[in-house]
Amino acid sequence: MKTSRTQTICEWAQVQPQSPLPCSKVGLAMSSLKRQPIHGMRIAPTETTNGWYIWCGDLSDADDFFSPLHVEHLDEHLPAAAEYLDLPPGYRFLIDGANYEDVWFDASLLEQS
Repeated sequence: MKTSRTQTICEWAQVQPQSPLPCSKVGLAMSSLKRQPIHGMRIAPTETTNGWYIWCGDLSDADDFFSPLHVEHLDEHLPAAAEYLDLPPGYRFLIDGANYEDVWFDASLLEQS
């Protein structure tokens, strides 16, 4: 599905926005940039992260797959993901760069720490 650009992602998903705190960190898989599709998932925030983990293409279980990045710098590396960051913990998104996007709630993300 493709959301109407007259709505924010949170309006479309009918959820209250929960913006990441300024200077909080997102986990970004830098080595996967330029691949498709773009995946994002938000677990519960911690003292040092806002809960977002974002990667492109296939997910890896390598310990160094995700790199910490201040949320303010995401636009420099992956601007297509920025508009999804207000989704609350427990949400995922998938976009493919070819006009497909999906947003859904995944309760299992809230069980991860």
